[in-house]
Amino acid sequence: MTPKHFMPRTPAGRAAILAIIASGAVGFGAARLSDHAATPSTGDKVAPAAKDKPLYWYDPMVPTQHFDKPGKSPFMDMQLTPKYADGSGEAGSGNAAGLSIDPAASQALGLRMVSVRRGTLGSALTATGTIDFNQRGVAIVQARSGGFVQRVYARAPGDVIRAGAPLADILVPDWGGAQAEYLAVRRTGNVALTQAARQRLSLLGMPPGLIASIEQSGHPRITVTITTPTGGVIKTLGVRAGMTVTAGETLAEIDGLNTVWLNAAVPEASAGALKPGQSAKATLAAFPGEAFTGRVSAILPDVAADSRTLTVRFELPNRNGRLRPGMFANVSFGGDTRSALLVPSEALIRTGKRTLVMLADGKGHYKPAEVQVGHEAGDDSEIVAGLSEGETIVASGQFLIDSEASLAGIAARPIGASSAVALAGPSKPSPALYETTGTIEELKPGSVTLSHEPVPAIGWPAMTMTFALPDPTIGRGFEVGDRVRFGFDHPNDGPTVHRMSKVGQ
Repeated sequence: MTPKHFMPRTPAGRAAILAIIASGAVGFGAARLSDHAATPSTGDKVAPAAKDKPLYWYDPMVPTQHFDKPGKSPFMDMQLTPKYADGSGEAGSGNAAGLSIDPAASQALGLRMVSVRRGTLGSALTATGTIDFNQRGVAIVQARSGGFVQRVYARAPGDVIRAGAPLADILVPDWGGAQAEYLAVRRTGNVALTQAARQRLSLLGMPPGLIASIEQSGHPRITVTITTPTGGVIKTLGVRAGMTVTAGETLAEIDGLNTVWLNAAVPEASAGALKPGQSAKATLAAFPGEAFTGRVSAILPDVAADSRTLTVRFELPNRNGRLRPGMFANVSFGGDTRSALLVPSEALIRTGKRTLVMLADGKGHYKPAEVQVGHEAGDDSEIVAGLSEGETIVASGQFLIDSEASLAGIAARPIGASSAVALAGPSKPSPALYETTGTIEELKPGSVTLSHEPVPAIGWPAMTMTFALPDPTIGRGFEVGDRVRFGFDHPNDGPTVHRMSKVGQ
């Protein structure tokens, strides 16, 4: 039978067969391209010893399946492809030398290298927030004695009023007898009795202004005008003409506007860097080009379950009442700058369980390394552990190399291992330094005692401990009480500080 006997008769059937054939061809081509990027091409000059001893053979369509001899693939109608030591390192594993890529292929892949550098890390935390009333400025207006509302002043909830604005006139019959008695005693000239009668008026709830008016006029006055103790917005108003009020009844609530709260929603992952008293700057769409500054007054203890954010609050002066509750604001929090190891954020490979970077030695050898990432500022990320200053990493195209390294079984360098770039051969190892911040408690020629913050990379909590100083020049220029950022390792003979800088420098 010829191939045409197996071809479907309908156009739809023939299109389906062609689509399957095309997809297989594309997959095969992609696999061959990946292998070409990771291994030298047939035209490149390769050491005969490496070409004479393949590590294993594999099918590019099923690269995870290894074979110990050449032949035809059991999966596809094609020959197995050899894998050589120059692309995988030690036979059988490829975990020592890393991945080797031809320089021409590196250029074709668009690989870009950067060096791990030490720089200044500032606070770049931003959040969104809304303006709210300052609940510390709420005023409650109550009736001091029972009576009847004779007049109201056309107020309503939401009205903005000034301090001392009238709300209602209340007739208090119980005050009439006490006022007449006070005036009679006052005419006798007995100072002690006059003082006692005047104090009685105060105890009945009469304001000092009303008592002074009675003394001046010499006539009882049983109608009092209720006014607001502060300016702001009427939140609630419970007084109407003709109603009866009792002593202690709430007539109105006033929200002050002299200062307002700005409540910013900060992700819980970033809230650890904030503290009360920290400066903050807010910008509002209503006032373009203008910034409002303040300081963090409180970090509320509860976390919003739906958004996983904490509420950070600070007060803003509200001159002329321009800031209105409900307005939307963008908030940036300031903080102390400090020295830190920095890499471009785009160089990080986040797998979900760990974070990797791709090390490079400048000679075409690459190997993944696990890192501990700290804070981010702009386009840079802080490296807490896993890298040392001066190492070279791949900043662009690293995902292609990481995929090939995973297929080749190349293990990532763990945190705490040697930071030397030993990809092409042995070299002198240098310690992997852990970074944290602390305060100098004691400084000696060969040691320094520091009260430091937690070190998550090795599970250390915040504590005070003594570190060795192998080089006395590290401690020069520092004094007890200085706030410093320092890098240390943890050999068998005890933790040792290798670099130290003042926070803010």
